[in-house]
Amino acid sequence: MLLNPGGYDPRQFDPETRRLLRATIEWFEQRGKRKLVEDYHDRTFYADFIEFAGKEGLFSTFLTPGANAEGNPDKRWDTARVAALSEILGFYGLNYWYPWQVTILGLGPVWQSANEAARKRAADSLAAGGVAAFGLSEKEHGADIYSSDLVLTPDGAGGYRANGSKYYIGNGNCARTVSVFGRIDGVEGPDQYVFFYADSEHPNYRVVKNVVPSQMYVAEFELDDYPVSEEDILHVGAEAFSAALNTVNIGKFNLCFGGIGMSTHSLYEAITHAHNRVLYGKKVTDFPHVRREFVEAYTRLVAMKLFSDRAVDYFRSANADDRRYLLFNPITKMKVTTEAQKVIGLVADVVAAKGFEADTYLAMSKNDIDGLPKLEGTVAVNLALIAKFVPAYLFAPQDYEPVPTRTDAADDEFLFRQGPARGLSKVRFHDWRQAYAKASAIPNVARFTEQAEALVKLFTDAAPDEAQQQDLDFGLALTELFTLVVYGQLVLEQAEITGIETEVVDQIFGILVQDFSVAAIDLHGKSSSTEAQQALALASIRKPVVDAARFDHVWSLVRDLSGAYAMNP
Repeated sequence: MLLNPGGYDPRQFDPETRRLLRATIEWFEQRGKRKLVEDYHDRTFYADFIEFAGKEGLFSTFLTPGANAEGNPDKRWDTARVAALSEILGFYGLNYWYPWQVTILGLGPVWQSANEAARKRAADSLAAGGVAAFGLSEKEHGADIYSSDLVLTPDGAGGYRANGSKYYIGNGNCARTVSVFGRIDGVEGPDQYVFFYADSEHPNYRVVKNVVPSQMYVAEFELDDYPVSEEDILHVGAEAFSAALNTVNIGKFNLCFGGIGMSTHSLYEAITHAHNRVLYGKKVTDFPHVRREFVEAYTRLVAMKLFSDRAVDYFRSANADDRRYLLFNPITKMKVTTEAQKVIGLVADVVAAKGFEADTYLAMSKNDIDGLPKLEGTVAVNLALIAKFVPAYLFAPQDYEPVPTRTDAADDEFLFRQGPARGLSKVRFHDWRQAYAKASAIPNVARFTEQAEALVKLFTDAAPDEAQQQDLDFGLALTELFTLVVYGQLVLEQAEITGIETEVVDQIFGILVQDFSVAAIDLHGKSSSTEAQQALALASIRKPVVDAARFDHVWSLVRDLSGAYAMNP
């Protein structure tokens, strides 16, 4: 279930995918932990990793869609293996996951474009070992694409001159493919928006600085009369706007797997340290509170993995008539990344001072993990997005054929023709109750199902009034409860597929019962909650079913991770 670089062999993939994933692990392990942490603390730019990726054709193979693969059967956009590499890179540190992530974002507008010259240019750049960047955010406006100050002015010869700056642009110092969002001077309304192709090596492209104190290069760059020809235009008008949102839909999915990788490495390091340390004449892991924290960290991590792996299947099976992934996607971004924060916080609490030592992976992950929930839209932004799906998900199920496990070597081309970024409230879902009914014999699943039904009753008997619907603070609290129901559904679906032990599933849902109760109390305390809503919120509070034998069994699984992995020195 958990990634372990020792003997790693993802047999579900084709030979070239397996080779590249193993080669990536081998590169990090041969490089060693000492070099990993030294470069981290010295803020050494990861040029050696980019060189490795280019030499192996890693990004080119994994991120070139079949339409631009020139017949190479190993090149495709395959979300299953993209997720696998995201997890591996997160396992070795956010700073190595990051250039991969922003390359994905930078390529999004290109692969969505009908500009064949630009597509070939990007594919050739990748094949030459290049990376990409996503020039969307600005210093004064963040990712508010309605307010871009980067302006293209017609040059009188059929092209434009671009002037302005971009901020928070990963790979902005070295990317040969930079997808830049701006607006056309003198044009009003949606027609003003434009995405165009830029190159960081052009003399009119000036890198100002790295805006973060890190190995990562998160650039501020300026364009000064940068020439933009027709061949550089990727999208104009409403298509440019949709390309921005759809690119984020594609890219933010990788955040969850980066967090899973970081959490997994942190757990290995922490349990190995704690289980071999004696304090006050006892092993640290003999203390009840330590076992509780480790079991909670482990079960939260397993749930993260189950949910995210199942979400891959919905991504890969998506089409114009099945866009369920548009709900599961912001949950992977919002929920799984905040769960990663909790996992790393729990194990850091156990190892205490050890987690601050410069030669530990945990010191790195503690410092970096808070970044994931803030990338590609804050937690609040994604919760607001999730809220659009509530009525259809809870009250209007539709029959679908079961979605299979998708690790086949197929090109996920639908992701680059998602169409207009609207109509989310019309997306339909299969009946969420089915997954819960199948697992109803598991005590904490049954208890959590009671809470899910209580949420339905709240929406039915005490639905938010018009004023509450405009109250984002109230809405976010209510959506947090809804998110837990969706999260539990995909956890159960993947648990059935993988045959994971019932004890682990029960332990996971014991945590979800607790989380639901905490969120219900939060909703109860909101200033705008009505008496009816307060009563229903309190009525949904439950205590998880306690089972000492189940807990001990799950603890034994955690204990056995001690010494299971340590990075080569």
